[in-house]
Amino acid sequence: MPTISVVLIFLDAAPYLEEAIRSVRAQGVADWELLLVDDGSSDGSTELARWHAGDDPARIRYLEHAGHANRGMSASRNLGIAHARGRLVTFLDADDVLRPEALYVLTATLEREPRAAMAYGPIEYWYSWAGREARRKDFVQRLGVPTGVLLEPPSLLVAFLRRRAAAPSGMAVRTGVLRRVGGFEESFRGMYEDQAFCTKLCLKHPVVTTSICTYRYRQHPGSSSAAADRSGEQDFGRRPFLDWLRGYLDQQGVRDGPVRDALRRELWWSEHPALSRAARHLRRLLRKARARLGR
Repeated sequence: MPTISVVLIFLDAAPYLEEAIRSVRAQGVADWELLLVDDGSSDGSTELARWHAGDDPARIRYLEHAGHANRGMSASRNLGIAHARGRLVTFLDADDVLRPEALYVLTATLEREPRAAMAYGPIEYWYSWAGREARRKDFVQRLGVPTGVLLEPPSLLVAFLRRRAAAPSGMAVRTGVLRRVGGFEESFRGMYEDQAFCTKLCLKHPVVTTSICTYRYRQHPGSSSAAADRSGEQDFGRRPFLDWLRGYLDQQGVRDGPVRDALRRELWWSEHPALSRAARHLRRLLRKARARLGR
């Protein structure tokens, strides 16, 4: 049984899928399995994934929905989770890559904190993959929470809900916990599917962080986040997430406390978008002023 299962979902990702798969096969540890979950591709991605599964059948498997259907990101991740044999699971999108030390770092981080249900670190915003066409430089995000420590629930949930911290990405999760919280919410086919999942986990389970970047997040015009930016709508998809969260807290019996307070605040801002934009602009100006003053 492998230590960690990598669930890689893809949909018409032929330009990037080979590099994503190679980044798993190049890991510095060998105790992994790779689950290639096809969400209904029609561009040659299917054949590429099947080739890799045939090339290393002991560690790589190809999965698809019944009838080669397209069911969205959350349902595809859940299909991978259902077939995972590792005691840990991590996730990779087809247009991103893992750094060579990723699986070792995530596994070791969880081993050091047996109470933690999930481990994650900062991700790299990766522009330089495009070579000379890249107009911006790569950078590693700031998590907004301490690294190398155990975050007790629901502190991380409150922090990323109030946008004081980045929502976890590139995480590794204990498989048992992952299945107990019910995996990903299949009503979220694209945007906010990761935050809905992290909400379920971070509401009741401790999380551990690492300062080491293990994940390269490719920036390109075809990504779902780029499509949301082009929509021109501020916080595209956030209100449905907040409405779902309100219902989920009701279901879990969370009537009061810091998570409810944070949700009330975010719902108010979502109902007053002009004020939200002004407040965000002011915060950016303050950050720049502090940076110039060296504070």
